[in-house]
Amino acid sequence: MNLLSSQMIHCPYCGETIEIVIDCSVAEQEYIEDCEVCCRPITLCIEIENGEILRLATKNENDTYSY
Repeated sequence: MNLLSSQMIHCPYCGETIEIVIDCSVAEQEYIEDCEVCCRPITLCIEIENGEILRLATKNENDTYSY
């Protein structure tokens, strides 16, 4: 089973599409990753079950999650 998954997301600041790599061995995750384009912090909230991503949400530092 591959424990890493590559996903494309949209930056909540600049709107650019960027690629992130998710560790699917952790069931619930919330962490910050900087946008590769504008360098602003994106908060990621991820839920995983049996190695599959159930939910992936992003938000900027002053906003609510976007699914």
